Amino acid sequence: MRIFSTLGSIILIISAICCANQNKNESNIAKSTNTSQQQKIEKIQLTERTRGINHNSIFTPTYKISISNDDSTKYAMNPSEWEQIARQAGALDLSKISSFKAPTTGRYSDQALSATLIITSGGTTYTSAIFDAGYPPKELEALYYTIQQPKGNKKKTPKGH
Repeated sequence: MRIFSTLGSIILIISAICCANQNKNESNIAKSTNTSQQQKIEKIQLTERTRGINHNSIFTPTYKISISNDDSTKYAMNPSEWEQIARQAGALDLSKISSFKAPTTGRYSDQALSATLIITSGGTTYTSAIFDAGYPPKELEALYYTIQQPKGNKKKTPKGH
């Protein structure tokens, strides 16, 4: 009887050790998944253009530049605003943004500006599919509407910069 009791105790100890190791491995996998999902966003650019009109907005952690044809304005980037923009961009699967479908097609007949979002993360540039300005793909809506209207301290820069 004593042998069965000892054998039972050994089996319980071994199974407890195995479960503890399995939980530790699952925890490490979850941590690495969270880290890979939090991408380092370096720059976001929104271009909106049609014949004769060219609007660009460039966003980085320290500044944003608004370019309308040849006139550019530089703004200081508020850290909390950049954090919000970077969080929204980081939540996207950047490798898929080129396949997000545009909900409208006004750009085909000059009824809307053609817009594109370009996101630089980890040294890699990801470009969205072209969509009508003001009508981004559903997956890009939150980011688009956040960056669409530049805010901040204006600092005029000379043309060509």
